[in-house]
Amino acid sequence: MNSRTLLTAAGLLCFAPLSLPADDSVFSGPQPGEKTTPFQVLDLTGDDPGLTRDPVAESSGAAAVLVFVHGIERSLVPLLRVVDEYGALRRDRLATEMIFLSPDRLEGERRVRAAAGSLKLQSRVGLSLDGAEGPGNYGLNKDCLITIIAAKDNTVTANFALVQPGIADALAVIEALAKLSGDDAPPSIEELNGLHSARTGAGGSRAPAEMRPRDARSSASPPSVDWDAFDLDSDAGLRDAVRALIGEMKELQNELAARRSDTPSTGQAREDFPGAVPTDAALQGLLRRFIQPANGDEAVDALLQEVREHIGDDPGLRRQAIDGWTRILHFGDRYGTAYARQTGRAFLAELQEEAP
Repeated sequence: MNSRTLLTAAGLLCFAPLSLPADDSVFSGPQPGEKTTPFQVLDLTGDDPGLTRDPVAESSGAAAVLVFVHGIERSLVPLLRVVDEYGALRRDRLATEMIFLSPDRLEGERRVRAAAGSLKLQSRVGLSLDGAEGPGNYGLNKDCLITIIAAKDNTVTANFALVQPGIADALAVIEALAKLSGDDAPPSIEELNGLHSARTGAGGSRAPAEMRPRDARSSASPPSVDWDAFDLDSDAGLRDAVRALIGEMKELQNELAARRSDTPSTGQAREDFPGAVPTDAALQGLLRRFIQPANGDEAVDALLQEVREHIGDDPGLRRQAIDGWTRILHFGDRYGTAYARQTGRAFLAELQEEAP
């Protein structure tokens, strides 16, 4: 395949239609007040690349930001760069971890190494050993291209679940990281971008399209291959780029299929689904842990017991639990294990009988 054919294929991908249903209840990862639990990553850029490590254990409760990335896409590059620059600037008071998720370890390792080199990331970069879902206890949402979790004393202080991240999200993220690390005079986003340009030699007074504010881009921009990660002047680089392009096209097809299954044939909107996501943070976290596909039967039973203890005699929490389990059971086998769905139905019936 020559470069013209490759670019034609890339153009077809970039203009593929992708409709992202709005959902004002998107959440991903542990919420403020919840604990960060240990997990393993394959270290790709540290002092011992290729070894496994636990970012949570290594931080020992110090201020840390965990950036979980579900896909290597151009739209998230501006935000990644800003967070990376801030982490490098405040490395004496903030540990910054970039954790990439991939269904295939070997392919994921290859792509992440290439992307980290292309982006010149200074943060620790790792590949989650838990596949595309990420650490089981974290309940990461695959609809979110990036989930940023700030924590201190192994307790979450801020959570940013971003479906379509852009540079417009950077201000709130940096403000949260500055508060976490005790930084009374954080640099502006423009200053952080200037630091990146000075360090990498990136010039030009006009930012490329992918670095413009979110309102200057289509809100439904499809994923695109990060061409900067490949040497398109060599045969080997072209082959790798074609493989990556095919992978992106398959991911796009899978995402379209999944989103179509989210929307009933009647055209019912997502917010019209029965039930609701709990507004109580602790109950929300328990529900998120309950639907993890890796749970064993004993874990499911233990989680339901935690839910019962948390609800107690509070009618408001009972109502939220009824709404939460009604919502997830509506989607059938999309969430949780078969045992979780079975016990969840029994639990829901129990709650409804107890409700006044």
